[in-house]
Amino acid sequence: MLIDINSSTEKVITKIPHRTSFEAWKKQIGKEEYQAIIDELNRRIDENPEVHTAGWIPGHNWEGTVFYPIYLACKKDKTAAAKFFGIIVFIVFMDRPERWSLGRYTINERDIASMTYFRLRDAK
Repeated sequence: MLIDINSSTEKVITKIPHRTSFEAWKKQIGKEEYQAIIDELNRRIDENPEVHTAGWIPGHNWEGTVFYPIYLACKKDKTAAAKFFGIIVFIVFMDRPERWSLGRYTINERDIASMTYFRLRDAK
């Protein structure tokens, strides 16, 4: 589940951003391909259950990977593919049972272009 920690009270995030674009792109991917993307993202999150930056997950060259159908669904438009991928990552975190939050951050005083997700731990 995704939690907005920037509000006065923690709120569960339930709305998918850019839903119209997402639905149009998703129609261009087969159900099996889409599920393979979801499965791969969940596998990677399970391997490192603390923090993930969306744009760093797939690497620069998607050819030959489970993520390549995203690029094809977006008619080889890199910007659109990145946005579609980012929405898929958002949905995966939203659907997970653990509590996660997200934000935009910097590294070495430079903005990170994509969203970073981090696991929330209950206070002890």
